[in-house]
Amino acid sequence: MVLNKEDCAIALLLYEPLAKQGDAFAQWYMGVAYVRGLGVPQDNRTGVRWCRLAAEQEYADAQFTLGWMYKEGVGVSQDNENGLKWWRLAAEQGHAKAQFNLGLTYYCGKGVPQDYRTAVKWCRRAAEQGIPRAQRRLGWMYYKGEGVSQDNVYAHMWSLIAASSGECEEASENRKIIAAEMTPSQIQKALDFARECVRKNYKGF
Repeated sequence: MVLNKEDCAIALLLYEPLAKQGDAFAQWYMGVAYVRGLGVPQDNRTGVRWCRLAAEQEYADAQFTLGWMYKEGVGVSQDNENGLKWWRLAAEQGHAKAQFNLGLTYYCGKGVPQDYRTAVKWCRRAAEQGIPRAQRRLGWMYYKGEGVSQDNVYAHMWSLIAASSGECEEASENRKIIAAEMTPSQIQKALDFARECVRKNYKGF
């Protein structure tokens, strides 16, 4: 997506007619442009209006953005229930960031009863799409036995993958903590699993 103001202003000339004709991507683009003030005066309410039109067409990026707007009270009254509704709709379509945000919400119990099993479900789906923060969180849940049977091998595996994918500092620290409670053979098994997991594009683990 174009992010600088000059290019965005040009893009809006192309997307606005499409948005008015009902194109979901163009509507979402217009919504984000208004929220960020890119190429147009910053206007959260107008941003919500455009994002809602796209979200109601089941456009996952718009559902995710609209969920964030409700969660943060951007252009609408803050409404955690509505925020979760739109995140869930996006997550069910496979939107990885929505899946992770749902997982983290249930893990922390922010606006919902804390539910580790549900947190594992959504974090796993995001982790399998290569989201490093979800991989790190899933590894820690395996280590603590939160919502899943405690397993240091899988905990180490997911922490290692997260560390190699971008969550370097925290994931590396988690891996050290977990490794301190493992035997050399368990660590080797985790390394083997990590290689296989990456080879299979994170699926099946």
